[in-house]
Amino acid sequence: MHDVSAIRVLDAVKALAFIGDLSMGQPTDHSPRTAWLAARLAAEAGLDGAQCDVVKEVSLLRWSGCTANAAGFSDWLGDDIGGRAAMLAMRPDWTGTGESPAQVGAAITPLAQIHCEVSGEVARMLGLTHATQEALRRIFESWDGGGFPDHRPGRDVPAAVFIVAVAGDLEILSRVYGIERAQMLIAQKAGRQYPSELAQLASARAAAWLEELGDSIAQRRDESGCTQALQLVSAPEVVADVIDLKLPWMTGYSRRVAETAGACCAYLGLSDDARRYTYTAGLLHGMGRMAVPNAIWNTAGELSPAAWEKVRLVPYWTARAGKQIEGLARESEIASFAYERLDGSGYFRSSAGDAIGREARVLAVAAAWVALRSARPWRPAFSPEQSAALLNEQARAGRFDTEAVEATVSSELGDGPAFGERARNPKAGLLSPREAEVLKHISLGASNKEVARILELSPSTVRTHVESVFRKLECSTRAAATLKASALGCI
Repeated sequence: MHDVSAIRVLDAVKALAFIGDLSMGQPTDHSPRTAWLAARLAAEAGLDGAQCDVVKEVSLLRWSGCTANAAGFSDWLGDDIGGRAAMLAMRPDWTGTGESPAQVGAAITPLAQIHCEVSGEVARMLGLTHATQEALRRIFESWDGGGFPDHRPGRDVPAAVFIVAVAGDLEILSRVYGIERAQMLIAQKAGRQYPSELAQLASARAAAWLEELGDSIAQRRDESGCTQALQLVSAPEVVADVIDLKLPWMTGYSRRVAETAGACCAYLGLSDDARRYTYTAGLLHGMGRMAVPNAIWNTAGELSPAAWEKVRLVPYWTARAGKQIEGLARESEIASFAYERLDGSGYFRSSAGDAIGREARVLAVAAAWVALRSARPWRPAFSPEQSAALLNEQARAGRFDTEAVEATVSSELGDGPAFGERARNPKAGLLSPREAEVLKHISLGASNKEVARILELSPSTVRTHVESVFRKLECSTRAAATLKASALGCI
């Protein structure tokens, strides 16, 4: 991408932590609190400054791969968010399936592989150290070698993995059950999930640390994130790509919304700042989508009132992200207006008229345009002409800004000025045209058989192309291949 929207790595990481916490059914301050506890535990355990920095970064990015396996958890448990929240809280029979430990392990292994590969790739894309990347790729391994996905013995796993695991358990279990019950549950996992000495140290300091953590939370969060690597800058597109991994049929959606919104701003002659803010808001506007289970998004028919209430809160959660990420406050505020309508019929605020700024009006039209042009589980994609007609109809009804609709349709169907277009990546040609075509289809959730039918190829030929894509991209899962190929401009 052109450098139109570079943000601090720290802000990207905070956004990913927010997204991860929502995806895992946790309060949105869970990861910052875990990072603070993990930093204290690392220091008490005698780790040096560089190792403590790894611990902080791993704590904040621990759930950065959880959007990538949300579809798998949804298929398995029915509720990808509630199921994982129950798992983290160590609820009895948290799967709700009555499966044996061996069956649970078999189900979790491929999901853990997806998560670990994606979170490690995210750290690499953000320019974080190899040590942070490696810890994230091993984040579910156990001290006794019974972890996932590779069952590595503790001596072959970075120490940061176990420190973050203890800190995460302390944060969750003390909040859910109280400190005494948390200490007991941590003791049960000592020697298995993490070294006994770490568990004992955390339990001994738990009361004092949790009391201290309760004071000046905002200040503590900033302290927990101030590693040298997090002060550098990064492109925000990685956040958009992680958001879109939650639902396979959303692949590339946030980037397209951002590019459409940016092009519309350029067509309207808005200032460079307005264009930059709107473009970045387009990338981020789906953050709140993480709070809604995949089963709701995949519903083919009409949503129930309870499900619709969850959907209506999506922009609320996006707005909340801006309150926690100071560096993205303005962009998140614009993003949270993506589903408002000029006549007051939108959500979550039901804002109307002048209460909706120009950037937000542009973003609302861009999001609607890209959504109409995309296939969904409940309908096929509309043609450009159909989409233009629907947007114009909504504008005449007073729901969309007429100028924004005209500019969007003109810039998308005509030769309007572009904004935020991808710079040519030297590795964009890494995949052959056919490989890129195959990956595009599987990234959207198609199976090898479905791709074979769509492209009129044999299943074995599709499988060969997929294997070649994985080899070239140095990935072993579709989610990681999608993430990496999107960043390289291959799809």
